[in-house]
Amino acid sequence: MPSFKNGRRARNIFDPASEEPFKVSRSKLELFLGCPRCFYLDRRLGVGRPSMPGFTLNTAVDNLLKKEFDIHRAAGSSHPLMKAYKIDAVPFRHEMINEWRENFKGIQYLHRPTNFIITGAVDDIWVNPNGELIVVDYKATSTAGELTLDTEYRQDYKRQLEIYQWLLKESGFRVSEMSYIVYANGDKDKKAFDGKLEFNIVVLPHRGDTAWIEGAILSTKECLMGELPAAAPDCEYCLYRKAAAAHEKK
Repeated sequence: MPSFKNGRRARNIFDPASEEPFKVSRSKLELFLGCPRCFYLDRRLGVGRPSMPGFTLNTAVDNLLKKEFDIHRAAGSSHPLMKAYKIDAVPFRHEMINEWRENFKGIQYLHRPTNFIITGAVDDIWVNPNGELIVVDYKATSTAGELTLDTEYRQDYKRQLEIYQWLLKESGFRVSEMSYIVYANGDKDKKAFDGKLEFNIVVLPHRGDTAWIEGAILSTKECLMGELPAAAPDCEYCLYRKAAAAHEKK
């Protein structure tokens, strides 16, 4: 659970009077887009949403895919998945690649109009023959349906890719509009477990549009500089707090 002091979370709280750059991660920007009230409570008042359990199986898949693509990164060769999906690219070699993939570090860019340091830890980066960087994210699930990025709850996956693209562009790199999610789908139709879980791997493309990001960052600064905003109409956390408070008053 997050640590609190005097009812507030102890670190990374926005102070409107401070001149120090303030870090806003990709996930916190997504939180703002989902519910400005929850974002304000978290970053301004230090009252975060309840923590979620770690998705350790997903993390294991991420780590194994990184190791697999790192073999081809070192060799300068294309992964078989790239060949299967006719993606003309190889894993990108760069001295910062490990830091860019590390949580709480990631790619960092100082957005001067807001004095915010926008951060995001990317899973992988490929490069095409034109020298354009291709953002890649790893995902894991287990579903019988067709995997697409068109469902409502996967729209944040698209925004995630676009924020990474924006960070790389603002850092001075040439970036391809195309990005990809390497999706591992656990096979539940085997006759027995036998101590192993097998995955079918698909690569889903997404043509990114980063035009919305500048306005979103400016809006986060405006939010944090103001008063506690209204909740998003469909925010389950705010609806829960409101319902619980009504019963407590009784």
